[in-house]
Amino acid sequence: MNKFDLGLERREANHQPLTPLSYLARAARVYPDRPAVIHGNSRLSYSDFWRNCCRLASALVSEGVGRGDTVTVMLSNTPPMLEAHFGVPMADGAVLHSLNTRSDPATIAFQLDHAESRIVIVDREFSTVMREALDQVTVRPLVIDYDDPDYPDDAPHPKGDPIGTRDYADFVAAGDPAFAGAMPADEWDAISLNYTSGTTGNPKGVVCHHRGAALMALDNTIHSGMGKHPVYLWTLPMFHCNGWCFPWTVVVQAGTHVCLRWVRAPAIFDAIAEHEVTHLCGAPIVMSTLLNAPKSEKRSFAHTVAFNTAAAPPPESVLRAMAEAGFEVNHLYGLTETYGPAVVNEWNTDWNALHPAEQAVRKARQGVRYLSLSDLAILDPETMAPVPPDGETMGEVMFRGNVVMKGYLKNPEATEKALAGGWFHSGDLGVMHPDGYIQLKDRSKDIIISGGENISSIEVEEALYKHPAVALCGVVAMPDEKWGERPVAFTEVVPGSDVTEAELLEHCRSLIAGYKCPARIVFAELPKTSTGKIQKFALREQASGMSA
Repeated sequence: MNKFDLGLERREANHQPLTPLSYLARAARVYPDRPAVIHGNSRLSYSDFWRNCCRLASALVSEGVGRGDTVTVMLSNTPPMLEAHFGVPMADGAVLHSLNTRSDPATIAFQLDHAESRIVIVDREFSTVMREALDQVTVRPLVIDYDDPDYPDDAPHPKGDPIGTRDYADFVAAGDPAFAGAMPADEWDAISLNYTSGTTGNPKGVVCHHRGAALMALDNTIHSGMGKHPVYLWTLPMFHCNGWCFPWTVVVQAGTHVCLRWVRAPAIFDAIAEHEVTHLCGAPIVMSTLLNAPKSEKRSFAHTVAFNTAAAPPPESVLRAMAEAGFEVNHLYGLTETYGPAVVNEWNTDWNALHPAEQAVRKARQGVRYLSLSDLAILDPETMAPVPPDGETMGEVMFRGNVVMKGYLKNPEATEKALAGGWFHSGDLGVMHPDGYIQLKDRSKDIIISGGENISSIEVEEALYKHPAVALCGVVAMPDEKWGERPVAFTEVVPGSDVTEAELLEHCRSLIAGYKCPARIVFAELPKTSTGKIQKFALREQASGMSA
């Protein structure tokens, strides 16, 4: 035995599991009176926030929830969603499952059954779609309604009727504020479950662990430049990769969460001006919302706001407009399987001397790895050898490190394939530049990213094929100024059919969520290989010059 191991084994005194739960415990002890959560007219101090999380954990445990149990939430960016990120894993090792609030009933039902949900907490804004989903499931979870007391009077639609047997406020109030929330026995324990559409219509459940969440929270703090007491505005949905782990990140520096139910320009500008917001995240659609807002909806503010964005790199004109509006854009890249962003376009100050056009070229890159990502590489997926770092040779983007998922829930075949050879295979194709920065070139998964949400082209195609007039179809992405990308469906119809574009769009809307439906249906003969396979690359070329 090595002398540095002899009598120096791990002990409780010198080895504790990493978990973001400890960050909130520290913030509540050190800064009990600091504002932790702002939502409408309500305020929660850190001591209030901590007690609410303890109450939620206690109440869940009293219902028999514990290690390995799934607690599902369908919530907007509201205080209960933040409380769930801490209170659920504090409930003796339960796992948080956040539903995409834009999902259709069939997708929700699949996830509830696959995750074996014990508890479902649902905002009344989504009670109608949740009721439909619950009618399709085999599990029988306890359903808890959240009735938001700050639900706006000018809401685009009224709250739905309660569908559960318990009210969230009453449920939490019955919990013990002094409950000794359980820290994980092992940092490898699961903390969250998030479903990603992948390349087929059946979502895969990405399982994340406490260690990764804890490290990602620290990484975000560093790479987003979060100093002491940041003020973070929730423009990014918390259901999306656990809000890129920012529910856990903000408490590292005892920052303030400013909740936002809907992304609307007036509410964003008001929050920035009134609460002195320092950071926010969002897809390009959020930038468009801010820049295209009428002058009457904008507010001036003296400070600079850090704006973290992912997906496609913003064009130079957008970056310039954002800077003039008071925002500094930070370009990130990652996947649900990497806890959200794990790559950052870290700006090299030497580039400040470059011509603006050359700077734009640098800004188009995805960047370099986060600190807790052990390695980021462009590899040949067949040989697993690194491609030349020449900025031209394409390979697959692969990740390795502590912020890579445990795997896919109850899907060992997909897990083995995704993590084969000691790397996480992203399915994205890119190049490595000589300076070590990567840049994406294509997506091998045929995923369409619209407004920051992943849309499976195959799922859209399957919906179209269910119409009797559709003989053949291929769905690809086309550019969209507002959403970044939207689906376009190239379709061959059965001879003699007189089906219209409107009919097919209505057919799709009856089967899948509205945001997944094609923006256009193009009736044309599809390009095919000699064996009859649709040549999607040719469709992409056609779509690249189209618009909705």
